[in-house]
Amino acid sequence: MLQKYKIAACNKRQKSTVSLLDLYMRLIAISILLLILSGCTNSPSNKSKKTVFRYNEASGVTSLDPAFASNQANIWACNQLFNGLVSLNDKLIPQPCIAKSWTISPDGKTYSFILRNDVYFHSDSKFFKSRRVKSSDFVYSFNRIIDPKVASPGAWIFNFIEQDSIKKSLNIQAISDTVLSIQLKESFPPFLGLLSSTYCSVVPYEAVEHYGKDFRKNPIGTGPFKFFKWFERSALVFHKNENYFEKDENGIRLPYLDAVMISFIPDKQSAFMEFLKGKLDLISGLDASYKDDLLNKNGSIKSKYQDKFKVLTSSYLNTEYLGFAIDLNQEDAKNPLNDLRIRKAINYAFDRGKMIRYLRNNMATPGSAGFVPVGSPGFNTPSNYGYSFNPEKAKALLKEAGYPNGEGLPTITMSTTNSYQDLCEFIQGQLAEIGIKVKVEVNQAAQHRQMVSKHQLSWFRGSWIADYSDPENYLSLFYSKNKSPNGPNYTHFENAFFDTEYEAAMRIQNDSLRTIKYHQLDSIVMSEAPVVVLYYDKVLRLHQNNIDGLGINGMNLLTLKNVRKKN
Repeated sequence: MLQKYKIAACNKRQKSTVSLLDLYMRLIAISILLLILSGCTNSPSNKSKKTVFRYNEASGVTSLDPAFASNQANIWACNQLFNGLVSLNDKLIPQPCIAKSWTISPDGKTYSFILRNDVYFHSDSKFFKSRRVKSSDFVYSFNRIIDPKVASPGAWIFNFIEQDSIKKSLNIQAISDTVLSIQLKESFPPFLGLLSSTYCSVVPYEAVEHYGKDFRKNPIGTGPFKFFKWFERSALVFHKNENYFEKDENGIRLPYLDAVMISFIPDKQSAFMEFLKGKLDLISGLDASYKDDLLNKNGSIKSKYQDKFKVLTSSYLNTEYLGFAIDLNQEDAKNPLNDLRIRKAINYAFDRGKMIRYLRNNMATPGSAGFVPVGSPGFNTPSNYGYSFNPEKAKALLKEAGYPNGEGLPTITMSTTNSYQDLCEFIQGQLAEIGIKVKVEVNQAAQHRQMVSKHQLSWFRGSWIADYSDPENYLSLFYSKNKSPNGPNYTHFENAFFDTEYEAAMRIQNDSLRTIKYHQLDSIVMSEAPVVVLYYDKVLRLHQNNIDGLGINGMNLLTLKNVRKKN
């Protein structure tokens, strides 16, 4: 009886604590909202009409300096504050931004940009007064990214540009205030897409030099929103840039929103509940904590949520796969993964459709084609290569390799992380049905990434999210000169014909002709099976019914300049 009383008393105290915490969080939210509105322009009588777009970042934002926009949280925030020469539309096609036009030389090595003359940096009440953007600002911004003292993770983007070995600077010239020239080492057709990266944003040298490392929390850009307040561990607030240079088709200056507020609720289920209460305008992604509550197994929204909010889905440029380190212990003939027939048998031995239906609620596309994902211009439909569920063919390949029904085949270790353990155990079960014995090894995420990079795992789970939309980004994982740890070729795949054709593709300026070459390269990869393609991911966005113009795209970029919110 005493024990029951203690439990009841404990539960009562927990509920009281939760209620107090909830009240505290609500008071913080109200205080932040009042500050947002007080900072907006116009008369006090209009403050109730101000539109504030709210979304959550569970992992928090670590920097508002585009030089460190290395994860989605930082990229989403920086994209509201900064601009580059070009941007991507929802079809992931490069569009004019600060550069209003450009030309490319016939050899594909010289890019000449004509800049707008009406783009201005934000003002800063502490130090910086607004001024017009010049081409020399891009020269500074790009060279800053490759500076070893800055240590930006985006420095690799500029590896394609010629560099002065003595001055350690890029071959970028400000011909005039509005003309910029960039010289590449070799032709690289995806270069325009690379320039849309947040790393390539323009920044004012005076502000960067003044703030130094503190530029991360004193950002000054040219974007549709400008920095207002950063409430540590609570929220981040941006205000409308009243002088933004872009206008809509009716000549109305963008953006429409008055402010953006990013909260930092660490628990994704709690954030989802805040969204259901109308306290957040956007939820992106599908978390395991609310996946089955939100979706049916076929991927449709459950009836209780019908018409409660709007749902947007799109193909996501992310390929989830299992990689074979096929040259690991290559001198050891007993390593079964060195046998192409074993790798193909594994590819045929499990049902990707069933796996996606039951473990991902159909929020993905089964990986039965090549490594280049759905949504990429290089995806081949219908594909004449790739693997589908065919256990009989898998058994035949095992027998041909000298392991009928798996007899004599040693246990193979598959390495993964906790987030993908369910997928790997599903594959483990299906492979067991044809006699392939698999041990699933679960590693910490950071340790797993390091071991993959160092080529220490013979069979590993991996994923590749596009840095830019061109299919070359995926095929570069199989170019022999990109072997890890200095490049993304984690399987250490090497094929002389593939390398030759890959290099030939980089000399083709015509997109349609280059896509044909991409299909050929993708088919070579599938025929050699250095990977098992699991699925091509999807983007899922939920937003409130009073939000218009949000859009969705294959790189899950967030653009808020076109968003309207009805009060």
